[in-house]
Amino acid sequence: MFDSQNLLAGRRKYLFGIVLLLFISAFCVAFSIEGSDDFNIARREVMLRKIGDELLTQSGDLTSRVLPVKKVAENEYQIRFEKDLTFLPDSLVNITRRLLAKDPIAGDYVVNVLNSGNASVAYGYAISKNKKNDIIACRGRKQPKASYTINIKFKPTGTSVPKNEFLLGSLPFLAFVGFVFFRSVKPRREVLVGQCTSLFTLGTVLFDAENRKIIVNEKTIDLTRTETRVLLIFALSPNETIARSRLQKEIWEDEGVIVGRSLDMFISKLRKKLELDPQINILVVRGKGYKLEVTS
Repeated sequence: MFDSQNLLAGRRKYLFGIVLLLFISAFCVAFSIEGSDDFNIARREVMLRKIGDELLTQSGDLTSRVLPVKKVAENEYQIRFEKDLTFLPDSLVNITRRLLAKDPIAGDYVVNVLNSGNASVAYGYAISKNKKNDIIACRGRKQPKASYTINIKFKPTGTSVPKNEFLLGSLPFLAFVGFVFFRSVKPRREVLVGQCTSLFTLGTVLFDAENRKIIVNEKTIDLTRTETRVLLIFALSPNETIARSRLQKEIWEDEGVIVGRSLDMFISKLRKKLELDPQINILVVRGKGYKLEVTS
């Protein structure tokens, strides 16, 4: 009888460990997908600048600048130039095809070269993963020198994680198994319900971490998943210096993604969304990291 009870207790602990491990794994997978997307989007913008840089070089311009890449719509970007330029369609097609082949989230896309003055299309083409579906015209015809902008629109891609389908699909079954085997510990765990909150008051800002938004002066501003995670770290330790290495580790490196300037980019975007309240600001602590300063 005693051995049977020990065996049952051992099985319960074993199954509980499996359920907990798989749940944590699924949770980490979900966040790593978002982290990877953020990183890939930042990397894509660098590639787009590289396209402009190589196009200027091939046109013989080694001094003028490629202006900041502008996101004009969801999945659509615009490359702008400081000065007029001329280009060969063949060169533009080859440059975009070669560089965007390195973009893991770029599939089919359409490129339109617009006349800056009237937004008319001077040249355009479409690239597909299946080369048979490429649409490329007017190759070999040099375009006159003018003020151009290049619009690149990517075909939207749904979020699919085939490698993790089995893991995510098995969670309902595992939850049922956990319920059957661990009903005896349910009352003890229910005590913890309601002790955690996802709402924070920072100055006049109400931060809703669960719904990924902040409310300032009755104005609701949505946050990305990554911005929410960064602000949550600050909200848990207001007016305290958070090491840059800690932010990188907790937001990205623990998920296998190492970033450099991406952290500064998200801090900058988050700071802009908080600027409606003068009592709250994200400060750079030189040589250490960042601090969410909240004044009363």
